[in-house]
Amino acid sequence: MLKGKDMRNVFYNQINSICLGKNISEIYNENAEILISHPFNKLNGHEEIQNFWEKLFYSLPDIERRDSIFVMGNNFSDERSLIDIEGTQLVASISHYQGTFENEFLSIPASKKVVYLRSCEVHQFLDDKIIKSYMLFDFLNLMNQVGLWPISPSLGTDFFWPIPATCDGIRIGENTSISNGENYNTVMKMHKALGEYDGKNIESMKHAQYWSKNFSWYGPAGIGTSKGMKNFQNFHQIPFLRGFPDRKGASHYIRIEDGNYVVTGGWPSVEATHEGEWLGIPATNKRIKMRVMDFYRLENNRIVENWVPIDIIHILYQMGFDVFGRLKEM
Repeated sequence: MLKGKDMRNVFYNQINSICLGKNISEIYNENAEILISHPFNKLNGHEEIQNFWEKLFYSLPDIERRDSIFVMGNNFSDERSLIDIEGTQLVASISHYQGTFENEFLSIPASKKVVYLRSCEVHQFLDDKIIKSYMLFDFLNLMNQVGLWPISPSLGTDFFWPIPATCDGIRIGENTSISNGENYNTVMKMHKALGEYDGKNIESMKHAQYWSKNFSWYGPAGIGTSKGMKNFQNFHQIPFLRGFPDRKGASHYIRIEDGNYVVTGGWPSVEATHEGEWLGIPATNKRIKMRVMDFYRLENNRIVENWVPIDIIHILYQMGFDVFGRLKEM
């Protein structure tokens, strides 16, 4: 039975072999399910999974996968979940699929230039094959790379997400260490503080103590990246609370710690009513479900970097705004 670093290496190589021509049936269990960004949403079984990858490979024929974070751990419990997730072993990654954009993808016109399709993924294995995955692709960022932008400008900076400042995000081989839960507990305390918003004053959320002074918050295209609490509040938190004042955390499918890294995520992770303008869309008063992951890196029990993939296109679709429909008119 594989253990420790050997298991990490097997899982890492399996995921990366997708872009190396390995047969899908050798990578995915026959009953595999992928929950994936809009407009795909869900893929079941080898045929649907194969069709997705073939479309992407056709658009980026010289595709390569570049990982910046790869972590593994056993889930902590979540009392909100209807399913007992505690102890489930998961791997999570932040990657860019790099390639020459030769053919249209999802109505996004090919630029004939190199592009980087950002993907944040969580995988569960059965033996040495993937049985379930969650994948958030940043298709908005891909549109931006080819010179098309169908929504309001991001308040933060949209750019290529950097690797961790410590360059230790690929946690395979000898660089892994035993986790003691301290970093996970810090993140959970921060989450709890976010939930204490009184609906009026942003200072009612006492979460600043869990972040370093100049932390980096890497948001998805549509929101963008910010640095430090003031920019984080101005570019993301305040606009988000104005748009969704009753937002509430839903249950998680992933809650893992791996050394200085913590990953959480839900499908949905947040539920809210769209009561105010957000990303240029006036209030619709519709109930919205948000697919979100959070990748955290901590130092001395404080969050120093936070990568946050969000299925923005799916949120806008629930508001009645079809990003892909708009793209076709541009």
